[in-house]
Amino acid sequence: MTSKELTGLLSLDERRAALPVREQASDLAWRLAFGAIGWPWLLRSLWGGRKADKRALLDRLGLAHDALPHLGSWKADTGFLRHIVTQIEQQRPAVVVELGAGASTLVAAKALSLNGGGRLVSLDQHEGFVNATRHWLADNALSVDIRHAPLDARIEGWPGRWYDVDGLPERIDMIIIDGPPWSVHPLVRGAADSLFSRLAPGGVILLDDAARPGERLVARRWRKQWPDIDFRLASDGTKGTLVGVKRAHGVLPDAANDNGRTLRHLARTAGIAALIASGWIARGQLGEFPEAARASSFVDEAAASHRNGLLRQAMQSQIESPKLDSSEIARSTGITLPKLPSGWQVRDVQLYPTQDGPAVAVSLLTSQGDPISLFADKAETPAEAKPLIATRSGESIAYWEVGEMAFAVTGAVPPARALQLATDLAS
Repeated sequence: MTSKELTGLLSLDERRAALPVREQASDLAWRLAFGAIGWPWLLRSLWGGRKADKRALLDRLGLAHDALPHLGSWKADTGFLRHIVTQIEQQRPAVVVELGAGASTLVAAKALSLNGGGRLVSLDQHEGFVNATRHWLADNALSVDIRHAPLDARIEGWPGRWYDVDGLPERIDMIIIDGPPWSVHPLVRGAADSLFSRLAPGGVILLDDAARPGERLVARRWRKQWPDIDFRLASDGTKGTLVGVKRAHGVLPDAANDNGRTLRHLARTAGIAALIASGWIARGQLGEFPEAARASSFVDEAAASHRNGLLRQAMQSQIESPKLDSSEIARSTGITLPKLPSGWQVRDVQLYPTQDGPAVAVSLLTSQGDPISLFADKAETPAEAKPLIATRSGESIAYWEVGEMAFAVTGAVPPARALQLATDLAS
């Protein structure tokens, strides 16, 4: 649930259906446990992304820059909104169902109007918010089937309360999941799989806040229950996006084993809750939680590419490629390299494999004779246009971002010198 206006730290009050005392106590215990370990993700979600990225997204849609004046808090961030636009541009869905209305509704509706004019059905539990969003969409000349759906329903096998709504399309091309809020239950969004059987071949699922502990457990269960849907976690936003694509010809889940699977899942969930209390999940022992900060991973890759470049230069059998064709690199990899300052020499240019795709490593000699490397990849770091500094094994690494690209200057130079060289490139 997101909105045009500035949102407070707490989710909106809502009418709650009466629950048994034991169930209320269980839900509260889950919220307390996940709140205790999940506060770093919740804190990070207060930042909705960089203003420059938001402006670029609005320009891409032909919307005014004040169309989305506030992001962050409980709203979708620019990374998630960008995934919505990209998938609509690529898939041109005829029917999109959205769980949790607001800024994502505006973005999806506008993207659909520009790419085939598909139908958008949006659900939200707050009636007043639904009415306000409907007027907001009308102000932007957009019409959406937006519905008030109170959280009065229950989905078998999943905890928490779900949207009470009938009459959804039987065939869906895209499902956008940005609700209900985790405050209902940390695993509540798992019940969205009640719609997965309606997903058309090639259809797409987008889950917001996918880096949070609860959504990680949801994703793990989805992967097991829906083997015909390929899921991947994209970490290019502030909160992570789970992207699922249904294969054209795949294996359907075994309905006969649903009950046994549910019981096994509940037993395992109880064990996971115990591990949460002991802190093991926070240490990443189950392999389901976010890896180290993207900056750390990016810096490690930059340092490794620099050492590989030095090793190549010391080996007679390895042929170096001093030709830098920035246009060819941009066409082939989508990576746009910064312009090199006058007097800098290119010694070697190589594609460097990373877990997110190809990166580019350029070995350079500055005008003052500094042997350095320029590493470029699509990554999320804390830096923006102003470089930040890190060190690895005595090497200084100054890194910065431009749009979705991250760059790093690496070399056996003092940190101040690395920052100066990076500033020269960043400017």
